[in-house]
Amino acid sequence: MTRMKRYHAVMRLCGCKVWVCAWAAMALLAACYSNNCPLENTVTCNYAFFDSEGNAISYGDTITVTTLKPGYKTVYIYRKLGNLTVTKEERSEALIEQGYTETTMQQRRDTVLINQQYGASSIKVPMSYFNEEDTLVFAYKSISMRDTIKIRHSSFPHVELPECGTYRFHSLRGITATDAAIDHIEISNPTVNYDGGTNVKIYFNGVAE
Repeated sequence: MTRMKRYHAVMRLCGCKVWVCAWAAMALLAACYSNNCPLENTVTCNYAFFDSEGNAISYGDTITVTTLKPGYKTVYIYRKLGNLTVTKEERSEALIEQGYTETTMQQRRDTVLINQQYGASSIKVPMSYFNEEDTLVFAYKSISMRDTIKIRHSSFPHVELPECGTYRFHSLRGITATDAAIDHIEISNPTVNYDGGTNVKIYFNGVAE
């Protein structure tokens, strides 16, 4: 074999190796990005709004939804003449140095889930992992009374694929609501997962025109 022929043979062999490496890298990337893990993987309990006769509506009021958690927390209140009162969940040495007086008080460990949402037709609310009952408080801008919704449920781990990790799904067992603005409430799909379907239907007082 002449020197030129040996050169071309070596180049062909090296070219094959390069293509094999490139193909292997592409296959590895495809495996990483095609593992069938769900893209929408946030688990929420989905509430849809209806009027008292079952017509889907956008509720014509501003709603704030709070969840009630067990136990209490300490909050720090700072006051200074001529200034607005400041409330913090951690002690502030800086405010004390500025001449504010400090007092403390105990508050429930409540968490705002939906903050002043107007004209909503549905809401998505996370559920607790370890409590068997969640309590939601609906506050309205147009009326002073509030509604309390209690949801009994169980939670269980769900594994789609090992590489996707573990999610907590829930199974709704029962639900009740007060009647400040709510006519009645019902479970439409007891399985709470990341599929996005409606789990609970809330029927508000009145009929949409």
